[in-house]
Amino acid sequence: MTYFQVQRFQETPISCGEVQDFLFDMIQEEFGYGYIPDYHQDIQNMEDYYLKPDKNNLLIALDDKSSELIGTIGIRAYDKDFPLFKEIYYPHSTASLWRVFVNKSWRRKGVASTLVSQGEEFCHKKGYEDIYLHTHRTVPGSLNFWLAQGYHITVDTKNEMGTVHMEKQLNNPVDRETAEKCEIYI
Repeated sequence: MTYFQVQRFQETPISCGEVQDFLFDMIQEEFGYGYIPDYHQDIQNMEDYYLKPDKNNLLIALDDKSSELIGTIGIRAYDKDFPLFKEIYYPHSTASLWRVFVNKSWRRKGVASTLVSQGEEFCHKKGYEDIYLHTHRTVPGSLNFWLAQGYHITVDTKNEMGTVHMEKQLNNPVDRETAEKCEIYI
């Protein structure tokens, strides 16, 4: 059985540089490109995007044996200015998920679903009403994963990158049993 744990980034011995390296490696692997300033400001300035704001967070998954970084999820108040979503999403009520990545050797072992579950629990505790994210049809398994997590498609851009915008309502309180499972090793 494989064991891992999910923690707030600030509560781990992992450095910002290690997280940045992990994220850029994942981006290169999944999308085939490296650092693009317009797309990756949050990675370069994790403190302002994920660590300082009270309603934002960065969770990381670590291998219990090696303490290796194996997954990430960033949570922040909705801060994009997509014209499609003007008057729909607001920073005080909508969280957005970013940088959900899992090392290939750890996929299909519950890491991503645990990161998302704990991320949703954080969003619920911070009073968000819904969660926004976008994914890409070009990343194998990504869209199906999000659909299985209860997210639904709001806009399918059908663009070259296969960008799909999704959301999930947080109307129901988080199931206590699910929340407790998230706090133990999976």
